[in-house]
Amino acid sequence: MQETIYKTDIVVVGGGLAGIVAAYELLENNKKVILIDRDVPERFGGLAKESFGGMFFVDTPQQKFSGFKDSIELALKDWHSYAGFMENDKWPVLWAEQYVNLCKEEVYVWLRKLGIRFFPIVHWVERGLEQPGNSVPRFHMVWGTGYGLIKTLINRLSHHEKNAGITNLFRHKVTDIEVSNGTVNGVSGINETNGNAFQIDSEFVIIATGGIGGSIKKVKENWDAKMGTPPEIILNGSHQYATGDLHEIVHNALGAEVTHLDKMWLYAAGVHHHKPQKPNHGLSLIPPKSALWFNARGVRFMPPLVSGFDTRYLVERICHQQEQYSWQVLNIKIAVKELAVSGSEYNTAIRNKDIFRFLKDSLFGNKALVNEFISENADFVVADTIEKLVLKMNNLTGNNYIDGDKFTRAILAYDAEIEKGDFHSDEQLRKINLVRQNRGDRIRTCRFQKIYDKDALPLIAIREFILSRKSLGGIQTDLDCRVLTKTAYIPGLYAIGEAAGFGGGGMHGIRSLEGTFLGGCVLNGRLAARAVVKG
Repeated sequence: MQETIYKTDIVVVGGGLAGIVAAYELLENNKKVILIDRDVPERFGGLAKESFGGMFFVDTPQQKFSGFKDSIELALKDWHSYAGFMENDKWPVLWAEQYVNLCKEEVYVWLRKLGIRFFPIVHWVERGLEQPGNSVPRFHMVWGTGYGLIKTLINRLSHHEKNAGITNLFRHKVTDIEVSNGTVNGVSGINETNGNAFQIDSEFVIIATGGIGGSIKKVKENWDAKMGTPPEIILNGSHQYATGDLHEIVHNALGAEVTHLDKMWLYAAGVHHHKPQKPNHGLSLIPPKSALWFNARGVRFMPPLVSGFDTRYLVERICHQQEQYSWQVLNIKIAVKELAVSGSEYNTAIRNKDIFRFLKDSLFGNKALVNEFISENADFVVADTIEKLVLKMNNLTGNNYIDGDKFTRAILAYDAEIEKGDFHSDEQLRKINLVRQNRGDRIRTCRFQKIYDKDALPLIAIREFILSRKSLGGIQTDLDCRVLTKTAYIPGLYAIGEAAGFGGGGMHGIRSLEGTFLGGCVLNGRLAARAVVKG
């Protein structure tokens, strides 16, 4: 077997958002970089390229435009409320504070200078339930989604005046971290295109390989017991190469601290991808707020499950059920208005920056999306009556869990409250009333729409599974992104992005205020590059 040997200043392992940002910043500072990615060149950009493109910022012009006052103090209060930090979470707490303090200047302003633009309306997600979440809207959508964000950064990287200083190695897998005299000085591994070995000698190594969400096996092994037991079926909504291999290598070989892997950002409304590109491939629906949410046996969740308030709470409620999947029941009118998929793949108007198509979809709904899922996705069933819908739901699962009479009574009871004009007796209607007070939510939320409405048929039932997405824990780092052991840092080794739990081995605690993943990757990448330049 042949071996190729390279020499450079810095190796960045992982071609996602954090790795790309770090490489760009290093070029800006006249450093030679080798950027390694396991995937093919066409997928350069990692999971961020597939993302919706939302980012958490504090005190922005967009917030002020919408009439919301925000501050670092308020954002930190919300973060600590939502995170549920433990007493020994020193580095996660410091990283949370660092992110909130720096996100506007180091991420928002910097991205704007590179040509990234954001929607003028800020979305209000993760408001919180039992624990207060975002007090004001902070979810800033990139015009172009995560796809546009990555495309812009890759373009900046490839056309950089110093781009002769960067080498991209695709389809290369790192299997070892090289160490000499206690200092990391390179990596080695396999070129998966031809099976040959490679070695890279460098002054510094930056790990940016993502989390563990691409390995459902590891997701289950690291499951948080507070969420019940791991479901038998967990769909894969993460990157296929985010399998935590380097977490194990740096921990076992170098003694690096790897923390909080049981803290994961899972989604409750996953469906099987009808055009799968990897094993167990799932799509994360943005759950329609006007749909009724039932467990696998056709019993409506009470208190009602409503998205946009506490994502972890949704997952916990479903995982504590006997059968750990659920149903959302709606009609075609609700689906056209509210059904959406998280990510760039099914938000083509935003991804392609087609303002006319975006306005049309916002005002009249995305009928093409709904029709595609109804006709092609196996987790969608459609019928003109509740009785026929129940029959199809039971046929899909191969059991008779759902009692048609009880199921029908739950739907008609909800509809009766709307018919009476009583929008406060049902908790779901109270939440719909609340979210519609925000302009960003109002345009995408029906105004108290009944389910069994003969003018809004057919009925739709969506079978939904838990879906893996992001790891909230990871390789522990200090505020300069240096990888830590129990007693010191490892010279020459840095970790960024999801590999580092977005900072400190878990800056989110047990919950994310959302938008802090992409923002965290950008901040990590910039700070790590800065620290490496300082030496």
